[in-house]
Amino acid sequence: MKKENEAVLIDVNEGNVGDTGFFCYMSKRKSRGYRRKLDWLRMRFAEGMQIKMLGTGQRGFIEYIPGEYAWRPVNAHGFMMIHCLWVVGKSKGKGYGAFLLNACLKDAKKSGMKGVAAVTSQGNWLIGKNILKKHGFESVGQAPPSFELMVKPFGKGQPPTFTDHWDKKGKQCDKGLTLFRSDQCPYLDDATRMVLETAEELGIRSQVVELKDCKQVRAESPSAYGVFSLVYNGKLISYHYLTKKDLLKKLAALK
Repeated sequence: MKKENEAVLIDVNEGNVGDTGFFCYMSKRKSRGYRRKLDWLRMRFAEGMQIKMLGTGQRGFIEYIPGEYAWRPVNAHGFMMIHCLWVVGKSKGKGYGAFLLNACLKDAKKSGMKGVAAVTSQGNWLIGKNILKKHGFESVGQAPPSFELMVKPFGKGQPPTFTDHWDKKGKQCDKGLTLFRSDQCPYLDDATRMVLETAEELGIRSQVVELKDCKQVRAESPSAYGVFSLVYNGKLISYHYLTKKDLLKKLAALK
């Protein structure tokens, strides 16, 4: 554990993740989503994955990995890539987000990285860009519908880029619902089950593309989120968890 002011930082690693967990789904450790994420993490630690959680009753964490192993459709070799930065509940507004972000920046510099990058969105499930801007990050790329690639370089050089070709990737899908998913987020298991059950109820053809590695994410994902995308008749309709009600609304609007 590391302590700065009143915040305690817990370094999660292969040796302790079974005990500490990884912040998300902590109350559902027996769920399939949790177990799939745990197995996924155990393979990522060898690639330089870092997870740091707040301790002492605070609630938040950050997950990041060297860019060549990042599960985002980004070319970011030599940069540290943030997957998630999340502070929730009563821990919000106390500077813990900055505390976690600074821990990542320190690790990246210590590791000799060219800088730190993150994909942001105005929608759900990704870090907002305001906290990044306050720490010197700049926008170096955009992707539909509301994604930005934010980077804080430590020196001069070529910044990371999105892989692009989003429409082409979506249009390659068969008619009906195609769901791209990975195990990077434990919530995606429930999201997948809801989509498949709803498709069956509506008589819509559905299929799941399991994203097995970071190279497949870069090559095939039709959204800049990378690890979850929902495509209907070749059109991206969501990159994040939807309730059944929201999914039905989106499908009705496309008919």
